[in-house]
Amino acid sequence: MAKDYYAILGVSKSASEDEIKKAFRRAAHEHHPDKGGDASKFKDVNEAYQILGDKKKRATYDQFGSAAFENGGGGPGGPGGFGGGFGGFDFGGAGFDPNQFGDLGDVLGEMFGFGGGGSKRNRGRDIETEVELTFKESVFGATKTVNLYRTSACSVCKGDGAEPGSEFETCSDCKGEGRVRQATRTMFGTMQTVVACATCHGKGKKPKTPCKQCKGYGAEKRNVSVTVGIPAGIENGAMLQVQGEGEVPDHGGQAGDLFLRIRVKQDARFQREGQTIFSTMYVPISTLALGGKIQVETVDGAETQTLSAGTGSGEDLVLHGKGIPGRSGRRGDHVVKLEADIPDKLNKEQKALLEQLKSLGL
Repeated sequence: MAKDYYAILGVSKSASEDEIKKAFRRAAHEHHPDKGGDASKFKDVNEAYQILGDKKKRATYDQFGSAAFENGGGGPGGPGGFGGGFGGFDFGGAGFDPNQFGDLGDVLGEMFGFGGGGSKRNRGRDIETEVELTFKESVFGATKTVNLYRTSACSVCKGDGAEPGSEFETCSDCKGEGRVRQATRTMFGTMQTVVACATCHGKGKKPKTPCKQCKGYGAEKRNVSVTVGIPAGIENGAMLQVQGEGEVPDHGGQAGDLFLRIRVKQDARFQREGQTIFSTMYVPISTLALGGKIQVETVDGAETQTLSAGTGSGEDLVLHGKGIPGRSGRRGDHVVKLEADIPDKLNKEQKALLEQLKSLGL
């Protein structure tokens, strides 16, 4: 029976590789039998990803459908060509190395508890903190220094775990391979898996004299300063990801990421909606009635604008290109609401003049 692999993963036919990968991870976790899922659906999900996760196989599937992979069409053992076993995988015999399947092996390793020497599993923790900006900084961007207390590469050994000047020797447990085999009991029986060597942490070698500063871990907790460029036009509450500035894992590997949550201080003069800045300006009644020049406060500084005679209170003055920058770099507008500036108290001269205007019907 023909199978719709796109429907199985819940993606469209135009889905990107990344979207397919994410859909597979989500579906695999959902249908995993140990998590209460359906074993047959879990098998279909694995099969779908083996096809759609490979560019050549996906192109063949798009042209001929799943029939191209039936009866050995996809190589020995059906789709994916991995032999027999659950979902097309052979868990017996020579053993199962999750690293050989890339992202698929990474997911299976997470679900079945495999170790593995891949850098994706040896990754440092992500860090989240806040950065406060003024309104003007959020408009034009800024450079901020973030102070963190995090696990970083050792300041003495620079992360290799060896005392400076110490030589490395081949790991006796894995014979320099960086990996060892171990038997893992699962719902499908005992599987021979290949995992990172616990002695050398997958490196195949270890220092003769471990670093005294970090005790051979290659990492230590210390204060660091990270300089970050904040892009122009960023909004309050936005999350900015800085790759590789999270914590460094012990014994080497990929550093986590730093996530900065942006907090923009409120400004008494300006408010923002999308790319538009709004403000209110109080203008003397005489200027509104007779027209004239006014000084408008903007994020770029004070600007001179000319009002026409008879400008009404409550009208909007639009300053084009004086708002928030968008992704293209083009700025939005600044809308200034003009309000009549009515004084709370009048002196005798002002009162007399207004009485005259009143008598003239103004």
